[in-house]
Amino acid sequence: MTFIRGIFDRIVLVAGIVAAGCIPSFISQYRQRVGGRLDQVLKDIEPFQQIANLYHHGSLKELIQHHLNSTDTTFHDEGAALQAMVSSAEQLRRALQSLNTDVFHQLSYLLTGGMDPLIAQSTWEIYSPSFNLTVESVVFGSIVGVLIWLVFLSVWYAFAWFINILTAR
Repeated sequence: MTFIRGIFDRIVLVAGIVAAGCIPSFISQYRQRVGGRLDQVLKDIEPFQQIANLYHHGSLKELIQHHLNSTDTTFHDEGAALQAMVSSAEQLRRALQSLNTDVFHQLSYLLTGGMDPLIAQSTWEIYSPSFNLTVESVVFGSIVGVLIWLVFLSVWYAFAWFINILTAR
């Protein structure tokens, strides 16, 4: 039994470190996708900004309000669409700012509700696992891998203890 646990023990430790070491590359790819979306939204807003520069003293808010105040339904709906683009740009800026930190804070941000499910799904669909050999990634992978290994050991020993109690009866 000790031999089997020893083999599983090492497999779980190595697999945990490798799997955890791939998390920073997912976060990096997610961050790149957020940056790409922000670039696209800003590109889409640019012509409206030029119109705002000409007719509304450079204020996108005034341009949006002008659209929203219109009685023309199409023009009004354009204002709502432009407002949605501006809101999306702000949200993407905040996300990118939160992701421009160390991997521990990035993961914390993503796990506490900062992750956009659509961006995460599209990132996952094309995700290419890799193990970055930066100090930060190696430390992160090692810490999380050891935690996974400790959970495995706890479960293994709890299961063994439970079996010993059952067989002692």
